[in-house]
Amino acid sequence: MGMMNGFGSGFLLIVYLVLIAVPVAKIVGRAGYNRWWTVLALIPLVNLIALWFFAFSQWPALAGKSEQ
Repeated sequence: MGMMNGFGSGFLLIVYLVLIAVPVAKIVGRAGYNRWWTVLALIPLVNLIALWFFAFSQWPALAGKSEQ
């Protein structure tokens, strides 16, 4: 029974990581940054700092476009 609890929690961890990492990777990629920045979204407190950085920085994907 203890083996199933370990498998279940590991499975839930993988599902959680996929649910967080996939949308973050798409957003970061569309902003023009390297998708490896997604790793920051998985680190507590660092993810909040990264969110502020992305929110207030100039996005490479919008470098040649005017601000709306």
